[in-house]
Amino acid sequence: MGTIRADLSRKIHPEPIDHFDRLPDSVILLIFNQIGDVKALGRCCVVSRRFHSLVPQVDNVIVRVDCVISDDDPSSNSSSSAPSAASDKSRHPISSFLRFFISGLFKPWQSLSQLISSSHRRLPLSEDFDCESEQNSVTHHSPTQVLKNFNEIKLLRIELPSGELGIDEGVLLKWKSEFGSTLDSCVILGASSVVQNMNSNYYCMDNSNSNDNVNNNSSNNGTENDNGSIPESFYTNGGLKLRVVWTISSLIAASARHYLLQPIIAEHKTLERLVLTDADGQGVLCMNKEQLEELRVKPLSASSASKRTLVPALNMRLWYAPHLELPNGVVLKGATLVAIRPSEQPKKEVMGSEGNWVASAFEEPFGTAARMLIKRRTYCLEMNSF
Repeated sequence: MGTIRADLSRKIHPEPIDHFDRLPDSVILLIFNQIGDVKALGRCCVVSRRFHSLVPQVDNVIVRVDCVISDDDPSSNSSSSAPSAASDKSRHPISSFLRFFISGLFKPWQSLSQLISSSHRRLPLSEDFDCESEQNSVTHHSPTQVLKNFNEIKLLRIELPSGELGIDEGVLLKWKSEFGSTLDSCVILGASSVVQNMNSNYYCMDNSNSNDNVNNNSSNNGTENDNGSIPESFYTNGGLKLRVVWTISSLIAASARHYLLQPIIAEHKTLERLVLTDADGQGVLCMNKEQLEELRVKPLSASSASKRTLVPALNMRLWYAPHLELPNGVVLKGATLVAIRPSEQPKKEVMGSEGNWVASAFEEPFGTAARMLIKRRTYCLEMNSF
C-alpha cells in the first residue's frame, strides 16, 4: 500500500528537472562565451559544481572597470581626502592612469569574490576561483591575478571607465593604436569642435552612395577650395602646437596601456586578440595573434622616465581641414588626421588597398571623416623616440 502511494505521489508531483543538465558542455560554454563579462561569469561559477568547472574554460572574456580607485592608503582617505583630490587635479591625466587602471580594474572582482567566499557555506566548491575578500575592505590585485583562473582565453577585451586624456568640452580626440613588442601603428583623429549643421541637406542613406555623398559634400562645403593646404594662421595661432600635444598625449596613453598589459600577455599563452579600450571611445589599443607572440619572444623596451613602453622614432602624415562637413550634417572644425608608423618600418600606403589601416580605424561617422581627410594634401613629419 505504501509503495502504491509513493508511486502515485511521484506521478502527481514529479521531481523537478534541471534542463541545463541536458545540455552538453560545449553548448554551455557557447553561452558563457556570449556572456563574456567577468563579473557575470563569476556569479555563474557559484551556481553549481558543473558551472564552476566550465567557467575557467571560457575563451571570450570582457573586463569592465566600474570605477576609479586611488592608490592612496584607504585609512587616510577620510583625513586627507581634500588634499588628495587637489593633488589629483594637479597631476597630468597620464600620470594617474596607472593608479586607476591597476586599482579600478579589480573593484568588480571584489564583489565577485564576496559571492564566491560566501558560497563556501552552501557548496563545497574547490578553491580554484580563490579571490581575497575582507569584510568592509577592498583588496587590490594585479591584472594577472584577476584573470589567472581563466585557462583558455583567446579574446580579451578590457574597458576602462573613461579616457585618460583630459580634453576640453566639445573637443574631439580619438586614437587607435596597434602594438607588438613596440608601436606598430597609430591613427589619431581630432577636431577643435564638433557641431551639428541643422540646415544640412546631406544624409548618409547607405554605404552604396557614401562615396558620392562624400565627394558632393566636399565640393559644396568649401573644404576643397584651398586644395587641401594648411592656412598660414594654423602655424601662428597655436593650431600646430595643439596638434602636437594631441599626438604626444595619445602616444603616451597608448604606450602606458601597452606596458600594463605585458603580465597578462605573458601569462595567457592562448590569447589571439587583445583590445584595451574605454567607455568614452577615446582610445583603443589592439593586438592580434602575431603581435602578441612578438611581445612574448621580444620583450618591450620600457621608458626610463615612466612606466610605459618606449615610443620609437616615428614617421607621421598629417591632414588638416579648417571646416569639414560630413554627409550626416556633422561639422568638424579644425579637423586633423595623423597616421603614425615607426621610422624603421617600410612606409605603408594610406590610400588604396593598403589604406584601410587609416580609414577603418574609427567607427562612423568618424571613419567617413578619415576617408575625406586623406584625400587632401599630405604633410610629413618626424618625431624622435621618447
